[in-house]
Amino acid sequence: MRRRPLLVGLPAMAMLWRAYALPPASLQFPRDFGAHPDFRTEWWYVTGHARAGEREFGFQVTFFRTRVAAAQEMKSRFAAKQLVFAHAALTDVQGRKLWHDQRIARAGFDIAKAATGDTDVRLRDWALVRRPEGYRAQLAAADFALDLRFAATQPVLLQGEQGLSRKGPERKQASYYYSEPQLAAAGAVTLKGQRFECSGRAWLDHEWSEELLHPQAVGWDWIGMNLDDGSALTAFRLRRADGSTLWAGGSLRSRGGGLQAFGPQDVVFTPGRRWTSPLSQASYPVEWDVRTPAGAFKVKAVIDQQELDSRASTGAIYWEGLSELLDESGRRISRGYLELTGYAQRLRLS
Repeated sequence: MRRRPLLVGLPAMAMLWRAYALPPASLQFPRDFGAHPDFRTEWWYVTGHARAGEREFGFQVTFFRTRVAAAQEMKSRFAAKQLVFAHAALTDVQGRKLWHDQRIARAGFDIAKAATGDTDVRLRDWALVRRPEGYRAQLAAADFALDLRFAATQPVLLQGEQGLSRKGPERKQASYYYSEPQLAAAGAVTLKGQRFECSGRAWLDHEWSEELLHPQAVGWDWIGMNLDDGSALTAFRLRRADGSTLWAGGSLRSRGGGLQAFGPQDVVFTPGRRWTSPLSQASYPVEWDVRTPAGAFKVKAVIDQQELDSRASTGAIYWEGLSELLDESGRRISRGYLELTGYAQRLRLS
């Protein structure tokens, strides 16, 4: 759930649409791989897992772009008209530990940017860039570094209605949203000075919107799973303060390309075992039963301690980590990512 002008029509008509609801999607690539600076919120979100011999890692790289409305009319070149944030995390499965770092800066001055036309987001020495051969993520944090390449093995997956994804009961609560599942990942992970050449699978989400959260929504639960058979499962729900579901959705695309979209009544998240963070005291459901029209699944965190404290950038504390997906017989059919927001405090999007 983790992250916006590609619309047709006169600017005035676009602004009118935007005040009430986003128009139907008309995504074009490679243009829409790039940034949409006229929209309020945007993110590029890469998660995955990789092996280096007996060692296994989960990884997450996210770049956020936020348009600061109050600064748009300012003439100073120092005005913070666009902010760029970045999060990165590495889960060391054998070491049972999550490593995390974050960045924030205003766009410009060769410090941070989110380019239009294709994916090219940078924040100091962190970068996610797309070229014809695929994506490359490069970053160096205090205790770990990632240098990973991601090559497409399947077409872009348009979520929702051809890329327009509802996120609430009101039509204005929506985003433009596509995924690139089943990316072939290869490169290097460095942890505490030790370099591991590794390979695995990754998932990329790109979303942009004017408004995502309904006033009753405190956060969301989301899974993105590259299944072992080549299919791709997305499921999410927006959650009220009492834990009930405000809105839900998702999709399953088969290896052959058949796409099944899920409506708000089709997806049921039932929490199971919980883990309490010693840092935030938040109680996170780290095991779930998830029912969809494509089947019933169990989601289990690979390790419990995968909470991220991003108060120095986006301001949120949330749980996001490598997890496994089991079918109804209890057979593991995937490793992917589970994201849980709004448990430590109500999630607020800038």
